[in-house]
Amino acid sequence: MGGDLEGATAIFDMDGTLVNNTPYHYQAWQQLFKKYDMPELSRETYLTNISGVPILNTLKKYFGDDTDEAKMKQLIKEKKDFYEADFTPFLRPINALETFLLDLKNAGVKIALATSSSMEDVDFIFGTMHIRQHFDAIIIGSMVSEPKPSPQIFLKAAEHLNALPEKCVVFEDSISGLKAGRKAGMKVVGITTAHPAETVTKLADLVINDYADIDLHKMAALFDK
Repeated sequence: MGGDLEGATAIFDMDGTLVNNTPYHYQAWQQLFKKYDMPELSRETYLTNISGVPILNTLKKYFGDDTDEAKMKQLIKEKKDFYEADFTPFLRPINALETFLLDLKNAGVKIALATSSSMEDVDFIFGTMHIRQHFDAIIIGSMVSEPKPSPQIFLKAAEHLNALPEKCVVFEDSISGLKAGRKAGMKVVGITTAHPAETVTKLADLVINDYADIDLHKMAALFDK
């Protein structure tokens, strides 16, 4: 492995980063809001306030802190059912992801998943895409006390793999996730599944449309910046 990637770790968000499922999550939230006669959810509100945030935080914000546990579980299941029904026929990895993961693995780069989603959501994605074997660690939202844009989840992933933050590269699509990567003191690669390049570039060291836009050489070059 090249010296530039010695000790390097790649940390991937999941939704919008491994799979382009952001439109389907948005659609599911819209359906949930409509079912409960709530105001129509705009795409901007979804991308700014909901994308990348744990579902429980969002439900408390929009359905009320005083919503009882049984109702919360029902809402989580309803949103999940809407999402999975809409997304399952289209579930596939973002272009060139599998090749890039294999290249990272062959180069000795450690790979972690750091997602605000639940393990059930991870199992749904990984059960179809069969890429779990590439990941050395999986950190989910319930394993940290602060959601993105707090850097906690990325720092926990690094700690789990005995990686130095300055030797980590975060792959993210959401504004909260991009900010979290920066706050963690890590290099940040932003993918344009949720936001246009001009938005992502303000928070990322490198902007990609998919994984055909990055290789080991480009990743190593991030550490020279």
